[in-house]
Amino acid sequence: MSGAHPDARPFAPGPALLFVPGDRPERLPKALDRADAAILDLEDAVAGHAKTVAREAMIAADPDPDRVIVRVNGPETPDFAHDLAALAETRVRTVMVAKAEDPASLAPLEGYDVVALCETARGVVNAEHLAALAQVVALMWGAEDLVASLGGTSSRFADGTYRDVARLARSRVLLAAGAFGKRAIDAVHVDIGDLDGLALEAQDAAASGFVASACIHPGQVETIRAAYAPTPEQLRWARGVLAQAEEGAFRFEGRMIDEPILRHARSLVARAGK
Repeated sequence: MSGAHPDARPFAPGPALLFVPGDRPERLPKALDRADAAILDLEDAVAGHAKTVAREAMIAADPDPDRVIVRVNGPETPDFAHDLAALAETRVRTVMVAKAEDPASLAPLEGYDVVALCETARGVVNAEHLAALAQVVALMWGAEDLVASLGGTSSRFADGTYRDVARLARSRVLLAAGAFGKRAIDAVHVDIGDLDGLALEAQDAAASGFVASACIHPGQVETIRAAYAPTPEQLRWARGVLAQAEEGAFRFEGRMIDEPILRHARSLVARAGK
């Protein structure tokens, strides 16, 4: 039921994934110095006339296969096959597929670890089928392309919070990933200056079960990392409850504790990395 390949490596890049334009690979070292992993973007960050140059630059840059994910153009585009041909000349083994929709379209990526980016209406409603694929290690969702695919004009209200359709898509992608034992990545917060909003969004993502948030500016990295890190009080509680764990239900600090709550505590300790 998990849909995991028996030889698949666990997908655990760290909480802050920073996009880097594919035609600017010289930015990769700085991005990797700031963030937990980099997403070298051959899709939206690169103009159509520059995509060939971007592929050549990616090959020449020889990206770190352990910390670089390459986002390729959608399978329905002519650029998809060109991106895969260029990718084959690098050591990169983790690929993010833009506008993933049809599970069959990911067949050419056998042998890669695939992050399926569900950012269209069709992609979101097919999230479960994408998550079931053995080569898919994670799902990500995208708000702006999703709303555009619906003919809408904005994914958020004036106060910066998501509209219901975006919240539904976010939840559906997270649930689909979890149902098949895969990881989920939260969408970018496009308002670069809104660090308070980013912090609240990333805190919610971590508490809900996302393992990472993507970002588009180095200035967003530390806010995301801080949001995913448990607070000292959360960590104190988690360690305390695990130290007193008993079989069945028991009481700790006035709260009834059973196995689901113990799993929450284990997750907090795991996120702390110690």
